[in-house]
Amino acid sequence: KAGAGLEPPPVFTDSRMPKKEPVAEIFESVSDGLKQLYRSKIRPIEEAYKFGEFYSPYMNDSDFDAKPMVLLLGQYSVGKTSFIKYLLGRDFPGAHIGPEPTTDRFIAVMHGQEDKTTPGNALAVSANMPFRGLEMFGNGFLSKFQGAQLDSPLLHHVTLIDTPGVLSGEKQRIGRTYSFTEVCAWFASRADVILLLFDAHKLDISDEFKEAIEALKGHDDKIRVVLNKADAVDSQKLLRIYGALMWSLGKVIKTPECMRVYIGSFWDQPLRGSEWSRQLFEMEMRDLLTDLKNVPKNAAVRKVNELVKRVRLAKAHAYIVGHLKKEMPSYFGAQKAQAKLLANIEEHFLKVHRAHSLPVGDFPDVAKFRAVMEGHDLTKFPKLDTKAIAAMEHVLAHEIPKLMAQFPQEGTVSHSNSAVGSALTHVEAHVRSTTPPPQQIAYAPPPPQQQPPPPPPPQGSSEQVGSNPYGAAPPPAVAWSVSPEDKARYDEVFGTLAPAGGKASGQTVRPILERSQLPVDVLRQVWNLSDIDRDGALDADEFAVAMHLTRECTAGRSLPATLPADVCPPSKRHLLPS
Repeated sequence: KAGAGLEPPPVFTDSRMPKKEPVAEIFESVSDGLKQLYRSKIRPIEEAYKFGEFYSPYMNDSDFDAKPMVLLLGQYSVGKTSFIKYLLGRDFPGAHIGPEPTTDRFIAVMHGQEDKTTPGNALAVSANMPFRGLEMFGNGFLSKFQGAQLDSPLLHHVTLIDTPGVLSGEKQRIGRTYSFTEVCAWFASRADVILLLFDAHKLDISDEFKEAIEALKGHDDKIRVVLNKADAVDSQKLLRIYGALMWSLGKVIKTPECMRVYIGSFWDQPLRGSEWSRQLFEMEMRDLLTDLKNVPKNAAVRKVNELVKRVRLAKAHAYIVGHLKKEMPSYFGAQKAQAKLLANIEEHFLKVHRAHSLPVGDFPDVAKFRAVMEGHDLTKFPKLDTKAIAAMEHVLAHEIPKLMAQFPQEGTVSHSNSAVGSALTHVEAHVRSTTPPPQQIAYAPPPPQQQPPPPPPPQGSSEQVGSNPYGAAPPPAVAWSVSPEDKARYDEVFGTLAPAGGKASGQTVRPILERSQLPVDVLRQVWNLSDIDRDGALDADEFAVAMHLTRECTAGRSLPATLPADVCPPSKRHLLPS
């Protein structure tokens, strides 16, 4: 399209086509690349040395494809379920709120087209859910685990995990048919943010809560502390409560840094207190919302960080097992030799540390390693595979940096960040408001949304004057062939292109399309079909069309001559020829 200020479409030439690399086929995002690296080069080593039995279970594709996760922990009646309701702007299936311990199970609050609950056993065996690792806790836990699905804008980007209230005293020793601490550790290893909620009237940390917090060791960067219901006390008491909370946390979370504590009242009621305290609460609550908005933006970087951490632990584990295997006798006395090795395991950790210059932080907990290894036969483990170790080091030194170089902007500029902000507009409005919104007492599904009236016909059209009032109804809207899951993936890639004004130029989009290895004339046709408004650039919806057409071509399907209505995004269908 010619005209002033319009950029010409990109020219695809055969000489500029990149050579196919041997690592994997096409990486549409960092998650796809990490998934391929783990499946081909890391998991075989983990399985050989039984890494999953000593640390967290083996990872599946669903763990890499999962949405960012926010885990809420706290004692009973501190407002965890109310906090989730506050973020969503409505109740969710299975929610119970009260002063007594109401939530008796772990609830994964996820996006769904309709309101429903899913039992834990069904979630654990679902291939597209990131909960397969929970099968290790058995029916005792899965009967106390369920999924709550509802259509909420925020849940397009994150998954929220509601947990049972931590018990205290004699109550914590009865009623649990699973290890609460181990389950919390499993979720913490996969969560992007961990919110520890405290009630302004309930600052004591029970033994079970202390064990749960100590199980979060190694995930200190994910922890955020929330002092809830802070508007129920006056300013003088609030200062004392804040100091007492910091003192209590200092005895449990042993870090040299001071924990960040967000102060506020996270529910659908107006803030109380003096003008000074209300201003403080508004600023603190706004800071926490900003932190939560950044969760999807930082998801790709966190996945890289978690995989690098896992590879380092797996490498140290392989060195330890290989050393212990080398110390075992060849024929007789294996049982006594293994018992002697485990009795002096600290000395052997030190030998491995000195021999291979491994960081001390990569070594496992001595007592836990000894307890797990006592249930295994060291003679059944393989010898140290130096080639496998070299392959793991190559992944850390070359493969992951190379993957990150393909997506240099991912994790810094994200299209989904603004989407999360729009999903939390009702929360920001409540922070600034002085009148309470309508309160919901019991769960009820939202009323069906009314369709907006059709736009009036243009001036001078035959429909405006003299039209048949009993004419046929307009045809129903055609569903977009790009699924919400694929659209979210394409938006993630689009965010890495650092679009200016919501648009990505042809030269910016070109490297992404050329990774498909499609012929030049096919890519040229893909661009012509995708640039629906003919402005020489693609917005997020047009980019999704380009990625969808590219994927269809790589699957062996031919391109259409004109863009079908079901492939055209709803925001652009008014531009299609009638």
